[in-house]
Amino acid sequence: FGLARLFRIASVRTAAPSDAELTRVSEIVAREGTAMANLALLGDKTLLFSPSGRGFIMYRVAGRSWVAMGDPVGADRRELVWRFHAMARHHGGWTVFYEVSDCCLPLYLDLGLTLRKIGEEAFVELGDFSLEGSNRRGLRRTHRDLLKVGAAFAIEPATRVEALLPELREVSDDWLAAKQGREKSFSLGRFDPNYLTRTPIATVRIDGRLVAFANLWSARHSGDLSMDLMRYRPDAPAGVMTYLFIELMLWGRQEGYRAFSLGMAPLTGFESRAHAPLWNRFGAFLGQYGEAIYRFQGLRRYKEKFDPLWRPRYLASPSGLALPRVLADVTRLVSGGVGGLVRT
Repeated sequence: FGLARLFRIASVRTAAPSDAELTRVSEIVAREGTAMANLALLGDKTLLFSPSGRGFIMYRVAGRSWVAMGDPVGADRRELVWRFHAMARHHGGWTVFYEVSDCCLPLYLDLGLTLRKIGEEAFVELGDFSLEGSNRRGLRRTHRDLLKVGAAFAIEPATRVEALLPELREVSDDWLAAKQGREKSFSLGRFDPNYLTRTPIATVRIDGRLVAFANLWSARHSGDLSMDLMRYRPDAPAGVMTYLFIELMLWGRQEGYRAFSLGMAPLTGFESRAHAPLWNRFGAFLGQYGEAIYRFQGLRRYKEKFDPLWRPRYLASPSGLALPRVLADVTRLVSGGVGGLVRT
């Protein structure tokens, strides 16, 4: 009976958000959210709004795990967390918060959840960002090399994206074919016209030909800027994405944004000392010896070129016998594989 309870699937039907709900999301993010909250615009997660309508949680159900993506967004965070927990418990599910920051950790502890670090997110302070100084020599060289081959950077507003979709799809398809990969979900965006037309697009062209693009996430309230879907042609010049990052940071500084997120470096930043918790030592082991499967350290070294600040990201979930099932459920949501357990 205990095993049957443990492996029982939560029977619940969730609905995709409507256009009206996604419009509300955009308003909340602009008023009180962070850049990462724009992930709700992907439309693949159910939305739970607070009674006041000024906050929301985005989530999906996998197995018995009710997995919220990130922290609650906007106002009424405490009420949202408890309502979400009550819904999961009502359906016999486990409450899980994936890739959360340190802003709401007391709320997750109040629910009886256990916190486990899953990596660190890189932030660049835009007020101090420039290409000057000896430590930016490599960035200056990459930037100069791309300008020499005629690279041109532009920000296309959301109203222009629909007209660009054929070019964007061509680049995306070439990228997926070269990587022999597939679209991810939940914690990363995918090529979806309905999603892409809701955000501005940063583009790089050479002689008028689109060679790289990324859709932008922004939040004026917090001053955060980031990007989600990043694609480039296999024959694009080396360093084209570094050039795109540089131009976006320079543009963000000019527009008055405070920080630019380079995303998370999964399974890095762990202490592997002899008396460190088992989870930390296990994470450090995977990060060090799992390089052949997923370039954990290589990804972190790439982001280190921009001299970022590193902030931890956590998984808040039940512990004990439920933990392996939770990890499997989250993996299935993100990409269906071990490499997709954490967001890059």
